Order: sequence, then C-alpha cells, then structure tokens
Amino acid sequence: MNWDWIFFDADETLFTFDAFGGLQRMFLDYSVTFTAEDFQDYQAVNKPLWVDYQNGAISALQLQHQRFMGWSERLSVPAGDLNNAFLNAMAAICAPLPGAASLLDSLKGKAKLGIITNGFTALQQIRLERTGFRDYFDLLVISEQVGVAKPAAKIFDYALAQAGNPDRANVLMVGDTAESDILGGINAGLSTCWLNAHNRALPEGIQPTWTVASLSELEQLLCKH
Repeated sequence: MNWDWIFFDADETLFTFDAFGGLQRMFLDYSVTFTAEDFQDYQAVNKPLWVDYQNGAISALQLQHQRFMGWSERLSVPAGDLNNAFLNAMAAICAPLPGAASLLDSLKGKAKLGIITNGFTALQQIRLERTGFRDYFDLLVISEQVGVAKPAAKIFDYALAQAGNPDRANVLMVGDTAESDILGGINAGLSTCWLNAHNRALPEGIQPTWTVASLSELEQLLCKH
C-alpha cells in the first residue's frame, strides 16, 4: 500500500447518520411526536441548505439556525437551542458503519489517517471519542472551523498543510457524497474512492478513481494495492 495519507469523510462514510432517529429523540424532550411526514418537511428545508453551505452561499451557523426556524416559531424555542439538542441526540445514537473498525485496524500504521468533514464540530469530536476511533486519526479537519466546506479545494489545501504537505499523488480521499467528497478530492488533485453503498447514479462530470459498495470492499482494495 503506497498511500502516505488517507482522508475520510465522516457522516455515512465512517458513521451512520440517522437524522430521523435523532430528531424523534430530540423532539420527545419538547413533547412533540416527530412523524415521517415531519421528517420529509424537515428534509425539504435541510437539503437545499446543505447545497448552499457546500457552495459557500451560507455559513455553518446559518444552516444550523435556518433548518430549525419553523420549529423555533412553533415551539417558541430559539433555533440555536433546537440545533444543539439535535446534535446532542445525534451524538447519543452514533454508531460506526459496518466494516469501519476492521478497516481502520487494517490501515493503522500503514498510512496516516485523517477526517475531512462538513459536519459540525460538537458532534464530530464526541462521536470519535465514543466510538473509540479518535486514536486512529492523526488529523480532524472540520469545515465549520476552517470556514469553507467541501468540495472547495481550500479545505483540502488546509488539511494537506496540517498534514505537512505530503505529495498529493500519495493521498487518497474516501467519501460517500460524490458532489462534495469526490469532487473536492478531484479539485485538490487527489485520488478518490467513492463509497456508493446505495447504488446511486454518478453525477455528471464527476469521475472517482475507484468506487466501492462497502467498507469491507474498500479494505480489500487498499490492502491489495
């Protein structure tokens, strides 16, 4: 294996992200039964905000507040409080994806490992601690702290500078979102591996170096190369 560094996305690459479960759990504290229909309404607001965030049109803080504005008005609770409650609920139900522990074990000592995530600081750090994954990673780069999100090359440039500027030919980016992880890796001149567990169609104009359907398939690929 000839990688100096392997960077991973976090949500749905290393960790499950059950937003519906997190919202149901969080809203119980406000005596709200959060339904599948409520979740559809939430996603109708949330998904475009994430696209705006990836495109640099809004900040992390704006995303976190705007996605809860409707509920904030309904419950007379500040949107920031709802967002914090959501992140706490998500931290409580966090779990690694199947194959994540085995993959990290097999890579430890063979390459330096980092995380580059558009997720939010509070949640990312807690999950790494709780899952015992913290010690595997030499670097944790969070868009909220850098001030720019994937797919911008700038967050990758920042991560690579933190990593001591390794040769980009020897750096791999792994992630599940073609539009941020893979496009971002390509923008930064890195090799990329798309974790396509849900058999999605590849967006036009984005060509990963490799595609795998699971983390165990990725482990076989990396340990062969």
